[in-house]
Formats: sequence, structure tokens, C-alpha cells
Amino acid sequence: MSISTQAPAPSQIRAAIVAGCLVAVISFGFAASFGVFLRPMSADLGWGREVFSLSLAVQALLWGVTQPLAGIVADRRGSAPVLAFGAVVAAAGFGLRAGVVDPTVFVLSGVLTGIGTGACSFPVVIVALGKVVPAARRSFILGLGTAAASTGMFLAAPTATMLIAAFGWQAALSVIALSFLLILPALPFIASVSRPSTQTGARGDTGAALRTAFRDRSFVLLFVGFFVCGFHVSFIQTHLPAYLADAGLAPIIGAWSLGLIGLFNIAGSFLSGWSGQVLSKKGVLAGIYAARALVIAAFILIPLSTTTALLFSAVMGLLWLSTVPLTTALVAQTQGLRFLSMLVGLVFFSHQTGAFLGAWQGGRIYDSFGSYMPMWWAAIALGLLAAAVHLPIRETPGPLARAESA
Repeated sequence: MSISTQAPAPSQIRAAIVAGCLVAVISFGFAASFGVFLRPMSADLGWGREVFSLSLAVQALLWGVTQPLAGIVADRRGSAPVLAFGAVVAAAGFGLRAGVVDPTVFVLSGVLTGIGTGACSFPVVIVALGKVVPAARRSFILGLGTAAASTGMFLAAPTATMLIAAFGWQAALSVIALSFLLILPALPFIASVSRPSTQTGARGDTGAALRTAFRDRSFVLLFVGFFVCGFHVSFIQTHLPAYLADAGLAPIIGAWSLGLIGLFNIAGSFLSGWSGQVLSKKGVLAGIYAARALVIAAFILIPLSTTTALLFSAVMGLLWLSTVPLTTALVAQTQGLRFLSMLVGLVFFSHQTGAFLGAWQGGRIYDSFGSYMPMWWAAIALGLLAAAVHLPIRETPGPLARAESA
């Protein structure tokens, strides 16, 4: 199979960007705000919080396992078929959750939702778009796609909470399942620009690329550092609404807290994408992780109120997924474009491994100690560690990128 070298027309790229942002809104929104279901489902079904948390942890881990595999297929076949598969499987997974009453089945539903959300996740979209824009605009486009995903989170958390209040959690989950099918009409626009970047039979090349990437210290440090991002994001989006409700705040405050994270992450993602074009990407990443540690420390040390909860969410939103465009751009900058979907998928696997532990251990720690405080302190320590890990990263092309240029 030969790789097409014909560049898409500017109008095709613009349409694909709009469609990609729509996919990001849908695929990330409800999945990222699923924590609003923790207390109502656990109370209604008589489960401990670990059951719910473990299902989300399995979802996060399968999301991570699926990402590099989805990236390999997207590199060889284009992104649209991968996104279509993911949308259908995610719809089936959330539909299963709407009717579940057995805790084991609920935990296992994380397999379907994880595979589905991994295959139709916004990283698949932004990598596809990042390949067809000039390198000077890549950080901005990656930031735009990440901001679109955050818009989905801003809209989904309050919407899901209102649906739960009005119709119950089962009906709300059915709405989530159906929303994933809205991705399908957007895919022809993405398909028009999503070109395969590797040959179908190039398995030996893929293996060699993996070995080369993991011998590059900069790639390994990105792989390790993104684990912390996953831990932070998954723990907070899964357990923050319950943490606030436990403290006596109304459930809608937890929903709006997640919504504010999504809203302010729109600005954070754009700022991150812009900063990657004018500043040191590794320096900005180190600053983001250090700032997260300081913000979390302030949140747990200052007396909790509605004002402090919403202020924490707004500031954390600025730091939320602002790591994504910078990390993705650094992978492209150091490793090249040919295997970008696969390598970004592997970095996101690390992210989702951290997410697995953040979601699951949050519930386990709470059931064991009746408090989330050990998890907050772990998040602070990991934030400081991630800040240190990013400083030695090299921002010049590595062996894989240099071989591609040659």
C-alpha cells in the first residue's frame, strides 16, 4: 500500500477541524464527568465506593491499552474507522451500565467503555489533525482539540446531574450511550484529511520504531511524567463530587466544579498550545505539574466552602489538560510524525495507568479510612515528582525523527 502524498485542501482541513472538535466534545464530555454518578448509584445499589471506582479504573486502563493499538491502526488505515468503532463500542458499554444491578457486571462494563472511549478519544482526533497542519501551527491545533474536549466536560457534568435529578441515573446513562452515536455523522469530514502514514505491512518498521523510541531518554521521561497527569485527572474527576458532598455541599456544586474544570481548561488548553509555540515546552510542563501540587495543597489546607471549591476547580481547570498539547507536540518534535499516533497512544497508556490507580485507589482508600486525605497528599507528591522529571527532556529531534527526515 502506498502512502498518499496529496495534501488536503484548506477547506477540507477546516471542516475536519470543526468535525474533530465535535468528536472531542462528545467523546470526552460524559466520560470525563462520570464521577457525578458515584454517590447516587452507590447509594441506590448499596455498593461501597470501591465498586464504582474499580469500574472507572478498568475503563481508564482499557482506554490506555486501546490507545496505542488504535494509534497503530490509525497510522495504517486513517483515523475515521478507528473513531467509528470506538463510538459504537462506547455506546454499548454505557448502555450496559444503564441496566446493571450486579457489581461484578458493572466493574466488567469498564472493559467495553474503556475500549470504546480509547478508540474514539480526542487524542486520536488531534493527532490526525496535527499531521496535516504545518509544524508552526501544530501546538495550537492540539490545544484547540483539547479545549473542545474540555467544552464537553463543562457541558456534560451539570447536564448529567440535572438528568439524574429529573429522571434518575439509569435514564441519564441511556442519554450518554446515545450521545456517542452522534460521532458517526462527523467522521466523513475527518476521513477526508486523515491519511495513513505507514504502510500496512510495515510491522518490522513498527517494532524498530518502538525500540528506538524507548531507547530515547526524552520519550521515556514523557512516558513517565504523563502517568502523573492521569493520576491527578482521574482521581479528581471521579471523586471530587463525592468529596464535596461528603463535606455537606450540595450535589450540584460537585457537578459545577467539574464543569468549571472543563470551562477553564478551554482557556488553559489554548494558552498551553500558544505557549508551546513561543516557550520551552518542557519548562511549561514542569511549571504546570508544580502548580498543580501547590493548588491541591492550598485546597486541602484552607477550610472548605462553596467558594473555595469553585475557585479550586477554576484554577485546576487552567492546569487540567494543558499538559496534552505540550506532551503530544514534544512527542512529534522528538520522534517525528510517521509513527506519531502509535507513540502518542503509548504515552497515553502511561497516562491511563496513572488514571487506573487514581480512580481505584481513591475508592479503596475512602472505604478503608473514610477519608480521601491520603490521596490528596499522594497527588501533591506526584506533582512535584513530575515537575522534576520533565526538566531533563531534550527538545530537539531524536534518532527516530532524524531517520524520518533522512
